Amino acid sequence: MTLPARPVEVSLGRQGRLVIPAALRRSLGLADGDTLVARQEQGRLVLEKPETIKQRLRSRFARVPVERQLVDELLAERRLEAQREGA
Repeated sequence: MTLPARPVEVSLGRQGRLVIPAALRRSLGLADGDTLVARQEQGRLVLEKPETIKQRLRSRFARVPVERQLVDELLAERRLEAQREGA
């Protein structure tokens, strides 16, 4: 995926619709009917394919050893926090 050489302006239409210019869609590999996930990040609008998010998460957690149970660790942390709040 290559980025356009210069920024591209898009206009916000009725009902908040954005039209992504064809060259930008091609460079990002976007096609008609694709679903994008929208989120706000530091005052910016970020649009991503769900597959891109999944790949990023997989790579982030790829180095976690199989024997390590992140869910169990999270539950233990939450229980400790609940005990502290109740004390």
